[in-house]
Amino acid sequence: MEKKNATLLTEFILTGLTYHPEWKIPLFLAFLVIYLITIMGNLGLITLIWKDPHLHIPMYLFLGSLAFVDAWISSTVTPKMLVSFLAKIQMISLSECMIQFLSFAISVTTECFLLTAMAYDRYVAISKPLLYPLIMTNRLCVRLLVLSFLGGFVHALLHEGFLFRLTFCNSNIIHHFYCDIMPLLKISCTDPSINYLMVFVFSGSIQVFTIVTVLVSYTFVLFTILKKKSVKGLRKAFSTCGAHLLSVSLYYVPLLFMYVRPRSPQADDQDMMDSLFYMVIIPLLNPIIYSLRNKQVIDALTKMLKRNV
Repeated sequence: MEKKNATLLTEFILTGLTYHPEWKIPLFLAFLVIYLITIMGNLGLITLIWKDPHLHIPMYLFLGSLAFVDAWISSTVTPKMLVSFLAKIQMISLSECMIQFLSFAISVTTECFLLTAMAYDRYVAISKPLLYPLIMTNRLCVRLLVLSFLGGFVHALLHEGFLFRLTFCNSNIIHHFYCDIMPLLKISCTDPSINYLMVFVFSGSIQVFTIVTVLVSYTFVLFTILKKKSVKGLRKAFSTCGAHLLSVSLYYVPLLFMYVRPRSPQADDQDMMDSLFYMVIIPLLNPIIYSLRNKQVIDALTKMLKRNV
């Protein structure tokens, strides 16, 4: 009988971002504008890179892939969140929940690997500029891109497989605005110890590996920059790496806080805010960060506008 009851809960209630009805319409409008700008910005950047042959080099292939993943991350979460602001009770089925988590896990993990590949690309460009065309070929770039997406898919599929062993019988309330793994584990009737172990081992390892690789790459970049005597060379190096360093910092700081903070109800609310930042705000900021201080992107945009307007 207990097993039968455990299979009855196939729908969940997402609590969302706010319990105050008066905030729902303003938040709906705000996040709708953010989502539209995010999609337009990222797809516009992809179109710009695709249209301009001068941008068909590894640095911009990585940037275009990052823009694609940012649009993917935002589209995984934001549309459902917008519906929740208008609905009295936000219901989501178990199958929808699993699909949303799979999409979220693939895109977030892929972005970690992409940021790492971009850091390596910047290291080669600044530390070994003469050998850069020989080392960072389009072929190697495509391989790194394929490995990034493949790594994201395999990692997400691993956690998705272990989620299917869980049953839900006591509570169907998910204290979040989307189906994340931690809130699901908290309401499971099955012992989730192995799931927690998988998150700790695999997600933790990926974060440590990618963060260490980024730090090592930029440590070598820093040494190379300090050796340069030319002010022009220093400015070029900082302008090349500054946008990526800012993007990496914005992306990883919320993730690190989510894992090092002690568990408590207040921490759960803060985790939700951190998730909102790196799943909604960062995809909005990345195309702005990478475009405003990138002369080649601005020149390509100017040329495209002159041709079409």
